Amino acid sequence: MNAIIVTGGKQYKVAEGDEIFIEKLNAEAGEAVVFDQVLAVLDGDKKAKFGSPLVKGASVDATVVKNGKGKKITIFKYNAKKGYRNRQGHRQPYTKVKIEKIHKTAKKAEGAEAEA
Repeated sequence: MNAIIVTGGKQYKVAEGDEIFIEKLNAEAGEAVVFDQVLAVLDGDKKAKFGSPLVKGASVDATVVKNGKGKKITIFKYNAKKGYRNRQGHRQPYTKVKIEKIHKTAKKAEGAEAEA
């Protein structure tokens, strides 16, 4: 089972057992995190469920593995023939999370939708 979640202004396709790098969260290693902004739930051969914009009742449980910083990138600016040179570095902070469980919409809610 896969899901498409939104966190840190980005969308991620995740499956149970995946470890992904996302924008830094305010959580320590070992803490549980719940992503409730789920855009779609893809259940293998069965019908996929898409939200408008979010799937009601769907959530993804995850555990924080670690927090860290990415590799250093160098930003170098210059103006030719003007003597202007500016060098700057940046390391993007991230949080590595392990996806534990993907919860679909509750069965009672699905039954009510089928009757309507």
